[in-house]
Amino acid sequence: MKKNLSKFLILVSLIFIYSCDDTTKKVESKEKILSTDLVKNNQTSSDKKLSLTQPIVEILESEFDFGEIKQGDKVTHNYKIKNIGNADLLISSAKGSCGCTVPEWPQDPIGPGEQANIKVTFDSKGKIGKQAKRVTLMTNAIPNVKILTIKGNIVE
Repeated sequence: MKKNLSKFLILVSLIFIYSCDDTTKKVESKEKILSTDLVKNNQTSSDKKLSLTQPIVEILESEFDFGEIKQGDKVTHNYKIKNIGNADLLISSAKGSCGCTVPEWPQDPIGPGEQANIKVTFDSKGKIGKQAKRVTLMTNAIPNVKILTIKGNIVE
């Protein structure tokens, strides 16, 4: 019993000693040293000119209110988005929150500085009262999910 207890204490001590190791790892390249703090998950650099190549989505209008329409009418709106990053923006999918909301998006890359339209059509057939539907865009930017909202009031 004492033999097992002493083995257990030695094992716990070794685990404790190795777990107290430094959590910062450094990656060296020709131009800069990038250090990543694994606990805080942030990055710092000894070279202040560090730049990442990535697309950045700017949604120029994320919500559209179509006001009041008659039940059965369809409403279409073009949402404008812009790539303010320094790499091509790709929209891999756009999904409406229900079958009544249908998005159309560019399949080609959106270059840095370029704008594009996301066409969203809302069909009010079978709907009544205040409605708010969402379109979820999946992109290669960070964060990779963007939400567009179309809303309004449907009367008979």
